[in-house]
Amino acid sequence: MLFDITLFAVSVLAAGVASLSGFGIGSLLTPLLATQVDLKLAVAAISIPHIVATALRCWMLREHINKKVLINFGLWSASGGLIGAVFHAQANTPVLLYTFAALLLYVGFAGLVGWSDRFKIAPRWAWFAGLISGGLGGTVGNQGGIRAAALLGLELNKLELVATATAIGVVVDLARMPIYLTTEGSGIAALWRHITLATIGCVAGTVLGKAILSKLPEATFRSVVFTLILLLGVYMLTQAIR
Repeated sequence: MLFDITLFAVSVLAAGVASLSGFGIGSLLTPLLATQVDLKLAVAAISIPHIVATALRCWMLREHINKKVLINFGLWSASGGLIGAVFHAQANTPVLLYTFAALLLYVGFAGLVGWSDRFKIAPRWAWFAGLISGGLGGTVGNQGGIRAAALLGLELNKLELVATATAIGVVVDLARMPIYLTTEGSGIAALWRHITLATIGCVAGTVLGKAILSKLPEATFRSVVFTLILLLGVYMLTQAIR
């Protein structure tokens, strides 16, 4: 019962964070569920509340999706993520985690101290940024943070960034869900109670987060996203040190 309450509360928080930044559900819920089940099964199970909340957020923000970035960055990001996922098990995980953490720490710190204005991603290189960020995220198993970090370099406003990152997330989810259902179907079915609680919490958090996002000043929004990226970098660093 205590774990169920914790799972629901964290689901609301995670979806609220994702509504403000475009990432956070997998980053928060997967480690939590992994305290109860195998990590591989946790990733597959959390993909269900993730796709439900992401699809809802995408629908709510559909008018703000930057279609040019979705095509030039998003499709390459999704492709890179799938390629990276293939090499996930064979990769030298500690080295990749250190690299991933270092990138997130640098982007988060640079954004908070104002250095981020010195580097921008030219539109013609959006596809390359998408491919690299998707590939690294797919290999490590956490795409949302590095995707948001790359999108910050494309100078999108807050609604465009979250909406476009969300739309990309939907594409990635649609590509990976059949794999999870095929390989972990029985395990996912056994976790129906946890998945239901997490899904309800994520839906509630998505609605609440959207309301907050619409009232958040642009400068405050960017500070929030950079802070979340920095915190994700710290978390990934602790995972690499273990």
